[in-house]
Amino acid sequence: MGKFSIEDKLQAVQAYLTGKESYRDIGARIGADHKAVVKWVSLYEAHGMEGLVTRYTAYSKEFKMDVLNFMNESGTSLLETAAIYNIPAPTTILQWKRVLEEQGEDALKPKKKGHPSMKKETGELPPVEDSVEALKAEIERLRMENAYLKKFECLSSKKGKVTKQDKAQVIFGLRLEYPISSLLQLAQIPRSTYYYWVSTFDRPDKDADLKSRITAIYHEHKGRYGYRRITDQLHNEGHSVNHKKVQRIMRELGLKSIVRMKKYRSYKGTVGKIAPNILDRNFQAKKPNEKWVTDITELHLFGEKLYLSPMLDLFNGEIITYTIESRPVYSLVSRMLEKAFERLNGEDTLLIHSDQGWHYQMRQYQQALKERGITQSMSRKGNCYDNSVIENFFGILKSEFLYTQEFEDIEQFKVELEKYINYYNHKRIKAKLKGMSPVKYRAHAVEAA
Repeated sequence: MGKFSIEDKLQAVQAYLTGKESYRDIGARIGADHKAVVKWVSLYEAHGMEGLVTRYTAYSKEFKMDVLNFMNESGTSLLETAAIYNIPAPTTILQWKRVLEEQGEDALKPKKKGHPSMKKETGELPPVEDSVEALKAEIERLRMENAYLKKFECLSSKKGKVTKQDKAQVIFGLRLEYPISSLLQLAQIPRSTYYYWVSTFDRPDKDADLKSRITAIYHEHKGRYGYRRITDQLHNEGHSVNHKKVQRIMRELGLKSIVRMKKYRSYKGTVGKIAPNILDRNFQAKKPNEKWVTDITELHLFGEKLYLSPMLDLFNGEIITYTIESRPVYSLVSRMLEKAFERLNGEDTLLIHSDQGWHYQMRQYQQALKERGITQSMSRKGNCYDNSVIENFFGILKSEFLYTQEFEDIEQFKVELEKYINYYNHKRIKAKLKGMSPVKYRAHAVEAA
């Protein structure tokens, strides 16, 4: 196991505390024994960032006895005791215990390390252990570590991964208060690396314009775009930039796409005829009005529930139409269906896929499809992946719209929902549509036909 920096330890601790990974997963990813990760977490929980700093302290005999007596009286484990007393290696305590048992208390006195100095006695000697000078030096070292860790922890919480450039900036800001050599040792970066980044501080940022445009696109779409979609938008504007660079810049700027939520389930058992799964997860359509998918999702606003029923064309992901009501009654679906039929012409051969919700099992619904020669398809029972495209739309709708805006009342929500659906169809670009919006992609396909 290699030597790990404070930053490595902090990122491992944060990964565990956020519930993203287990001790073993983190250890396997960074090349550390999982027990080391357990120790870092324990030290961080007990002492914060101070607990992650590697100590080279010569512990006094009195301190060692205090630790051993505490462990003996309280029954704590080696790991727990080490975390409480901020001792980096739990095995150190075990070694003290063996020395005490085999050689007695006096053997716990700290010994001077290394070979005797060959320098002349007239040279400057290090401060004597436990002297006033030694205590002052230790206090100054702790002040430096505390100042560095505060700045580092602030950067880490804002940006996630902290780069060597960030470390150089922290050192540069503290250079007048503490020796640069000590700061470099604490940050664990070479002196040459530090001076390289210092030499770039006064240079103009060559990516300033790109960062400005990325930020503008991100906020224009209210955080709905991730790095891939922003890259597509930049390409549409004539910028030649790699998606990895956009991802790096967004990480530096702290710009993150928002998360997704769950949906409403309308399955209530068999109340009518179940159609076969003809779609069979073949979500590709060669032309408009060839394959449509539909479902219902539940929205919570002002202590009330609303039910949204959209129809989506698999050719371009366009929302053909939708209805919304305060109860999941059959008219929610039937009115949506009537509005969707207005899009059809006599040449269309259409398949409509849904889950096994009770609305789609109704005789009225199935008769409406039959009268227009439309093939009905249903997902298998309890299998959301069979209708994953509409599920994905619901996740996008909730994360990009419902959970990012505030509404005065239900009526205003409905007005804003109509605006969002229009935005989704006409302006929101998709990578799989060659960087075009659904409506633009459909128009482009019609022109090319």
